[in-house]
Amino acid sequence: MRWTLKARPEAGKIQKLANELGVDELVAFLLLQRGIETFEEAKKFFRPSVEDLHDPFLMKDMHKAVIRINEAVEKGENILVYGDYDVDGTTAVALVSSYLKTFYPQVATYIPDRYEEGYGVSYQGIDFAHDNDISLIIALDCGIKAVDKVAYASEKGIDFVICDHHRPGDKIPEAVAVLDPKQEDCTYPYDELCGCGIGFKLIQALAAGKGQDISELYPYLDLVATAIGADIVPITGENRVLASFGLQVINSHPRAGIAAIIKPLKKKKLSITDVVFIIAPRINAAGRIKHGQHAVNLLTETDINTAVIFAEEIETYNQNRKDLDKQITHEALQQIQQNEEEEKFTTVVYSEDWHKGVIGIVASRLIETYYRPTLVFTRSGEKLAASARSVKGFDVYNALEACRENLEQFGGHKYAAGLTLKEEQYEAFKNRFEEVVAESIDENLLQPEVIIDTELQLDQITPRFYRILKQFAPFGPGNSAPVFLSRRLKDTGYGKGVGEEQKHLKLTAKQGNSPAFGGIGFNLGDKLPLIRESYFDAVYSLEENEWNGQVSLQLKLKDIKPVLGNL
Repeated sequence: MRWTLKARPEAGKIQKLANELGVDELVAFLLLQRGIETFEEAKKFFRPSVEDLHDPFLMKDMHKAVIRINEAVEKGENILVYGDYDVDGTTAVALVSSYLKTFYPQVATYIPDRYEEGYGVSYQGIDFAHDNDISLIIALDCGIKAVDKVAYASEKGIDFVICDHHRPGDKIPEAVAVLDPKQEDCTYPYDELCGCGIGFKLIQALAAGKGQDISELYPYLDLVATAIGADIVPITGENRVLASFGLQVINSHPRAGIAAIIKPLKKKKLSITDVVFIIAPRINAAGRIKHGQHAVNLLTETDINTAVIFAEEIETYNQNRKDLDKQITHEALQQIQQNEEEEKFTTVVYSEDWHKGVIGIVASRLIETYYRPTLVFTRSGEKLAASARSVKGFDVYNALEACRENLEQFGGHKYAAGLTLKEEQYEAFKNRFEEVVAESIDENLLQPEVIIDTELQLDQITPRFYRILKQFAPFGPGNSAPVFLSRRLKDTGYGKGVGEEQKHLKLTAKQGNSPAFGGIGFNLGDKLPLIRESYFDAVYSLEENEWNGQVSLQLKLKDIKPVLGNL
């Protein structure tokens, strides 16, 4: 890994902020690195408030959306809440449909089948609406590129309200309202909301029209926090507020569906990391293995006993997903090893037998071994479908856009995208994608990088320091957990490999006469000989470790390097 130490803020600024806040210089230093320079900015950071949420009517077309939905209610129209099959889409559908049903019964939900319909708005979904006398579709986490589909719906007398956060194409669909802060002519102050976040802004606007206080919408924020974590959007600005309050709901009064997922875990308090690795994969598993509607059913269920039954079904899908993920990753790695004769800038693999529901996870797994932009293809009906994942700093969406002549359709974000193409386009696309990436990527980006906030002495790690550090949470893109570098550490002799095939590293480290700290390094088992033979430098974040009822601070190791010349 490349170790990159962040620039040090000006000494005067550090001293000034430390004095203003009554904290030590190390805390002020870490805040300044996050762009927090004043008492007022620190207050907003440490005490997120719903007062800091923006007026939803600042979003382009929000008035139009509210007018059309209210008109549908007044006229007794049937409304279809439509969303993608991933966590962001299913939580958004659960949120908007359950809110609408608090005052209007004629609301149905629709999640497209991943295998028969594919991503986003589908003709089958529009036909379903037409067959069921539905005249308004609210599309969540999709629709910004559905120009032809929206036109098709319009011919059938069906209106669309689109709530999306993906990048628009050259043309915007002719819907009644298009809510997407990434539109060039949308002046909404924050454009990093996820799809569920856009759904929340919609119900916030509807609630304002009904004279409801925002506190009445708090119960929906467990869904928003789950989507923020799963969709890997920056936890800054509005997302920080929504995630903070959403985590409070998850930990105090979660909806029955989320309570049923976390009940077997017996965890006292969930963080955004727990949401990402515990709640999100289970919600996602429904759409990956069976059907996304199962996730919506779980998330809208109000009876805990029924929710437990739904959660157990989804847990079965999740176990199935894990088995497929492991098997396909193994096959994909073999394919790369067999076919790769020269150094490449991309990984592109294909098998018509791979399960479409897990190819995105497999793409992420391959990046762990071959750190470069990656595409995993499988057959989807008469076409080939792929999930794209990228490395930090490289925009895979832009790379796909440069290959658009070889694609049927594509959409997504900087680091994750999906696409389809005809089988005969595959080889030409594969070559063109390699060419585009080779021409445009900075080769430094092909080596994983760990960004270090500051160097730290182990004796600076105190319970008080960690208590303040915990208040920097929730962590995520744009507000990562602080990462520290400590030099010239020595293992006290307890270092060992742990886990399956001993691929993780467990140690106890000292620095001079400092107290000893336990450490765990996932996938660092191969560093065991290094810590036994020499002093070492370590890069890590801090976390609490609970064992036999005892809670202690430990180093969550990210990388280790030997101190050269000090064997």
